[in-house]
Amino acid sequence: MAIKWYFVRCQSGREDSIARNAITRLKIAGLQEVVPQVIVPFEKVADLNKKGQKVTKNKKLYPGYLMVQADLDNPDDPKVQQIRSTLRQVADLREFLGSRGEPTPLTDAEVTGILSRMSETEAQPKVSIGLNKGDLVKIKSGAFDGFDGSVEDVNPEKGMVKVIVTIFGRPTPVELEYWEVESI
Repeated sequence: MAIKWYFVRCQSGREDSIARNAITRLKIAGLQEVVPQVIVPFEKVADLNKKGQKVTKNKKLYPGYLMVQADLDNPDDPKVQQIRSTLRQVADLREFLGSRGEPTPLTDAEVTGILSRMSETEAQPKVSIGLNKGDLVKIKSGAFDGFDGSVEDVNPEKGMVKVIVTIFGRPTPVELEYWEVESI
C-alpha cells in the first residue's frame, strides 16, 4: 500500500465545500483508510479590512485544486476504481492531474514544500501588502499623514513599505508600515 498525494481539479471558489463533500462521500463508501486526507492547500495572510483592523484570512495556494492523499498505484484494483468512482460522483469535482487520464503523484519535495508553507503561515501569517514598486500611494497616518508618494521598496517579511515623498521640493524616502498607506 503506497499512499501518495495527488492534485484533483475542482470548481474554483468552491474548494472548501467540495473537499467537505468528498470527505463525506469517502466516509460513506468506507474508503477513509485508503484516502486518509482531502485538503485545500492554503496559507494564512494578514490583511486590513475596510475599518483598518488587521484580519487573518486563508488564501488558497492553488485555486481550483484539491490535494488528495490516496493509494492509487494499481489502476486495476477494485478499491482504486471505487475511489475514482466515488470522487467522480462529487459535484464540481473534476479529474486527477496526470497524463493520459492516469493520476500523477506529487513528489515528496513538492508535498513537503506545500505542507511546510501551510504550517509556517499558520504560526506566522504572511503579510499581504498588495503594493508594488512605482505604485502611487497616500499616507493615511503618522507624521506624514496626507502626503502622496510613490513606492520605492516593499518588504513583506517585515510588513514595511519605503515611500518617496516630496518634502520642501526634495524627494525623501520614508519607511512606513503597510497599513499606514493606501493606493491612489
